[in-house]
Amino acid sequence: MTDKQQWVTEKWQDVETRYRIQSVLYEDNSEFQHTRIVDSDRYGRMLLLDGIVQTTEKDEFIYHEMLVHVPMLSHPNPEKVLIIGGGDGGILREVLRYKSVTMATMVEIDPGVIELSKKYLPSINDGSFEDSRVNIIISDGAVFVKDTTEKFDVVIVDSCDPIGPATVLFSKAFYGDIHNLLAKDGIMVCQTGSLHMQPGEQVETYNLLSEIYGYARPYVFTVPTYIGGLFSAMFCSDDINPEKNDLSVIEEKAAMNNIKTRYYNPGTHIGAFHIPGFLKERLI
Repeated sequence: MTDKQQWVTEKWQDVETRYRIQSVLYEDNSEFQHTRIVDSDRYGRMLLLDGIVQTTEKDEFIYHEMLVHVPMLSHPNPEKVLIIGGGDGGILREVLRYKSVTMATMVEIDPGVIELSKKYLPSINDGSFEDSRVNIIISDGAVFVKDTTEKFDVVIVDSCDPIGPATVLFSKAFYGDIHNLLAKDGIMVCQTGSLHMQPGEQVETYNLLSEIYGYARPYVFTVPTYIGGLFSAMFCSDDINPEKNDLSVIEEKAAMNNIKTRYYNPGTHIGAFHIPGFLKERLI
């Protein structure tokens, strides 16, 4: 009997994850990458770049909330925010929740991701591209941070895995350029991959960033559709140690900004920096 059901498969060296889908909404190659948007049974619409799941309608909020609210609520008054990548608009959506934000600059190399996300994933960007505080720049993020003279309070690097056009976003020169454009109390966060499937990424990034920033601290959270489930990010600053954050202060700032979230809360913020023992051992 022939299986007429459609599936999409994310393939790694020794692991494959399959998702049953209802239809393929879009599939094509841009100048930079292969893009596919599908409508899945379990996770709603999904965006895949070069065969890797980037975001889904059902669990996107976890990644976007943890990449945004951890740095934003750690900063005393974030006004100017820079987003590298993030073409689906989820990071931008969360950044714009803050009353203090006067400008959110997003640098995306592939304009097709933005347009396709507007068309097929409107619930993720939720109209954020149309906000008057937003400045969208179509460019290579590494070139932008090298050339700009602007200063930013928070920089969020929402990159793909270190393959193809995103490779340069994992270099010492790139992170050094970001360090140079941070204002006082500035914070940079970046994703550092799956704890189980990409262990080398956490070690390499931690060692690199520890040489550049006064504080480089990993934090963890769980995203069901990111391979291996347990995912990581790195918090970097010269002035702010995230492990010294006061829970009551975070709660007060979240309430002041009326931050309503589905995964993030001040408790998960503090807890995310209490990393698993096996990750701590890797980074020693």
